[in-house]
Order: sequence, then structure tokens, then C-alpha cells
Amino acid sequence: MTSTQLRIAVLVPCYNEEATVAAVVAGFRKALPSAEIYVYDNNSRDRTAAVAREAGAIVRSEGRQGKGHVVRRMFADVEADVYVLVDGDATYDAPSAPRMIDRLLDDHLDMVVGLRIDQVRSAYRFGHRAGNRMLTGFLSSTFGHAFKDILSGYRVFSRRFVKSFPVLSDGFEIETELAVYALELSLPVAELETPYYARPEGSFSKLNTWRDGFRILGTMLKLYRSERPLRFFTAIGILLALASVILAIPIVITFIETGLVPRLPTAVLSMGLMIMALLSASSGLVLDTVTRGRREMKMLAYLSQPAAKSN
Repeated sequence: MTSTQLRIAVLVPCYNEEATVAAVVAGFRKALPSAEIYVYDNNSRDRTAAVAREAGAIVRSEGRQGKGHVVRRMFADVEADVYVLVDGDATYDAPSAPRMIDRLLDDHLDMVVGLRIDQVRSAYRFGHRAGNRMLTGFLSSTFGHAFKDILSGYRVFSRRFVKSFPVLSDGFEIETELAVYALELSLPVAELETPYYARPEGSFSKLNTWRDGFRILGTMLKLYRSERPLRFFTAIGILLALASVILAIPIVITFIETGLVPRLPTAVLSMGLMIMALLSASSGLVLDTVTRGRREMKMLAYLSQPAAKSN
């Protein structure tokens, strides 16, 4: 089966993108003539839905606010062999889509991420660039190195990935969740350099550098807790144990010198902290076993989907 015979779906989540959505639909219609283009409107207050429909897209809506909710709905509703996920702000390069799809099929991958290459300096704000580097570094040190741009909104997926991916995020944290899912199951992924343009005049970003950055970082910490519980709770246990030992040292020295324990409340606190440290480490061991079982279930769900074939 060639890429032209595959069912290709272009998924475009939109919120107030009246100024750009028509150009996005037209660009991907030209780049992927056989693809079906779906625009999911997320409570836009402008004419996003009407403009997308006039441009020839299949328009649907998602009432719950947030990109994560929209992606969850798109992944559940749309049936295809290959999925192209792209933002509706006209900053991503539609002609790169065929190359990304060919890479996905030729190398038997499950996700290809568009690695953004700025075409103009104003395309990528400094705060977003610095935040992306910090979050990418944190992800690499925690889950393994595979991506240089984890926050890219331009991705191509196999059906296996889309239909087995449990979307849990509500907002812009979805990109982080996609990356962690791929790393957790050791799925075959790749990045492909694509041009990244500035938003056209009249189009405004919905991202807030600090607010969304902290939300993404919070999501990564939650995922670390749920996917690496042994490390997470052992680290907490070590900190509690150190605090317990620091409090206990003067008490032990005094006891050796005098045979008395004059600071009984401190001794009780030290003992309590050590008990909590042991409980934290024990919880990590139990949850690590649970996590392994969940990971096996995710892998079985992934393997239950047929792989797309390029020929």
C-alpha cells in the first residue's frame, strides 16, 4: 500500500483562528490532495468554523476548552491510517507533510515530529525558545533523549499510536504527554526539520509563556511520579531520612556523653521522619509493580492495532 492509497487525516485544532485557518486548509489540500482535513473548533468567538467550512474542511466542534480535550476527541472520532496533527495558526509548513509521512512509512515509525527551524526571528519568542530548551532537557534527563523540540505542534502519527494513546491532558501539555508516551513504550520515533513561520498579521498566540510553561512542567512531574514511582518516592524517602539523621545526630551525641535524652520531642520527630522515609520507599516499590502492569496493558493496546505498510 503506497502513501497515496493510505487514508490520511489532517487534524487541525482551532481556537479563534479565523485569520489563518483558510490558509492552513488550502496549504494541506495542496500538499496532500487525497487527505481528509478535519478542523475541530474549540469554542471560538470568531468565524473560525465558518471560514474552515468554506475552505473545504470537515468541521466539528469540541465544547470542553483546551487543546488536550480537542486532541482526545479527534483521536477518538477520526478513522485513518496516518494522522497529521497541526495547529491552525499557519506557522507550520504544509509542503513538509509528504516528507514526514514518507519518513513515517519508510522507517516504520509511529511518530514523526516537525523540528521547528525559524524562518524569521520573530517566529519563535525568546521566552518560548528558552522554556522549550529547559523542558526538553528535563524530559531527556528523566525519560531518555529522543527529541530536540518536544513542544512542536506539527506531528505525524501511525494509527497504532493514535488509537492506543490515552490522552489525559487538558491543554497545551498534550505535546509533553505525547513525547512521554512514546519514550515510555520505546516506540520508534523521529524528528524532521521543517520551516517555522511567524504568525500572519491579525493572528494572535493563545500561549502564555509562564502560565503554560508551569503547567507543562507540572505535567512532566506528574508523569514522572506515575511512570517512575520508584525513583520519585525513593528520592522523597532519602530526603526524609537525611532530615531524620540530621536531627538525630545531636541527640545521639548527648546520649553518649550523658546517658540522657533531653530533647524528647526532637527525638520523636526524627523517628517519625525515618518511618515516613521507609514508608515512602515501600510505596515506590509497590507502585513500581503497578506501573509495570499498566505499561504492559498500554503495549498490548498498541500491538492490537495493525501497522501501516508503505508497500
